[in-house]
Amino acid sequence: MFHPQAPGAQFQRDRTDDRVSGPAAHNASYSSFATFSDPDGNGWLLQEVTARLPGRVDSTVTSYASVNDLMRALIRAATAHGQHEQRIGARDEEWPAWYAAYMVAEQTGAPLPS
Repeated sequence: MFHPQAPGAQFQRDRTDDRVSGPAAHNASYSSFATFSDPDGNGWLLQEVTARLPGRVDSTVTSYASVNDLMRALIRAATAHGQHEQRIGARDEEWPAWYAAYMVAEQTGAPLPS
C-alpha cells in the first residue's frame, strides 16, 4: 500500500520515487493505493475508498447483495441502537423506525441517526 507524494504519482508505473509507503494520512478516502500484476502481465491499480464522496452513491436506492450483508447491517444497527438507548436512558419503543433510518442512511451516505 502507498500514497502519492506528488499529484499523479500513483499512475507512474515505472517511477515510484514519488510514492510513500503506507496509507495516506488519517486514512483519507481515495488517497491510498496498491498495485500488482496478474499472471497474464496486466498491471492493476487499486484505490482505497473508505467513505464515498457526495454524489457517488445513488441515495434513492438501498439494497443488500446477500443475506450475510443484511445480517451484518442489522448487527451494526443493533450496536448503534444500543448506544442510542443508553444515551436516552430508556427503551426505544420506536426501534423499528430507528433501525430503518439507520440502515438507509448507512447505505446512502446520509448522516447516521444518533
